Amino acid sequence: MPTLEAAGVSRSFDVSRPWLQRHLAGEGRRRLRAVDDVSFAIAPGTTLALVGESGCGKSTMARLAVGLYEPSSGEIRFEGQSLSAARAQPALRRKMNMIFQDPYASLNPRWRVRDIVAEPIRAFSIVQGRHAVAERVGELLVQVGLSAADGERFPHEFSGGQRQRISIARALSSAPDFLVCDEPTSALDVSVQAQILNLMKRLQERLGLTYLFISHNLAVVRHMADRLGVMYLGRIVELGPGEDVFLSPRHPYTRMLLEAIPDLEMVGRARTPIGGEVPSPIDPPPGCAFHPRCPLANARCRTERPEPVPADTVLVACHAVAEARA
Repeated sequence: MPTLEAAGVSRSFDVSRPWLQRHLAGEGRRRLRAVDDVSFAIAPGTTLALVGESGCGKSTMARLAVGLYEPSSGEIRFEGQSLSAARAQPALRRKMNMIFQDPYASLNPRWRVRDIVAEPIRAFSIVQGRHAVAERVGELLVQVGLSAADGERFPHEFSGGQRQRISIARALSSAPDFLVCDEPTSALDVSVQAQILNLMKRLQERLGLTYLFISHNLAVVRHMADRLGVMYLGRIVELGPGEDVFLSPRHPYTRMLLEAIPDLEMVGRARTPIGGEVPSPIDPPPGCAFHPRCPLANARCRTERPEPVPADTVLVACHAVAEARA
């Protein structure tokens, strides 16, 4: 049974102007569809990574996965139960947690580290008594590469990488099975990124954690992902085993993303840059949303939205792939 499963999940936001302005201008409501009919499943102990350009819906999907947003349509199931039901059950709710992008903004600057890490322990009554809580906090800090004495300090006294270790310790304090990692290394230096990623891999192996990993950095994703989903304008356009997607990308958008990764072996080789801008999710283009930027687009791409079809080990939503033109 998958740890997390999304079935036809969509999420829209009302971005209309105030009623009086709309009435005077004679315009209706405007809705932004951030996530559009997304489906995937994450097996226990594995990592699914979602990648794409800014504004493709990755972070919205991350918040949907932990119940911070309700889907406008579709369903998310956690360990076989609807996420709405899981949120009402503390025993299930504590099994999921989140690591946020900015390790400083996600930590309360007025609290000592010991209180930040202990908050989920107290909220879910995982251990009882001040001494037992303090001992558990010390164990968690040591587990992420800090010392138990660091619990007496405040977040501003740490470096960015150390603050992210504190965020990871807090996420682990409720003893979760599933973590959503929303670009957890994008605010860190490259050398520190590697340390945090290696820590997360070790914790996954030791604790049997399941990750939904959100990133725009394909080099980071390759290090972490068992399965990879490529998102564009709210939809997953390619989904499959991570190495298969990296070694043999099918969708034109995936190919362009991979060609943008710096690689010494590709020096002097012709590359296809990603031209144009991401269309507005408020008024997306008809047909395939990628067709205004796609070199393989034809008349069908401009009028008919592609559905995911199997291509070897991956699912690809592309008419060019279905028609063997890619």
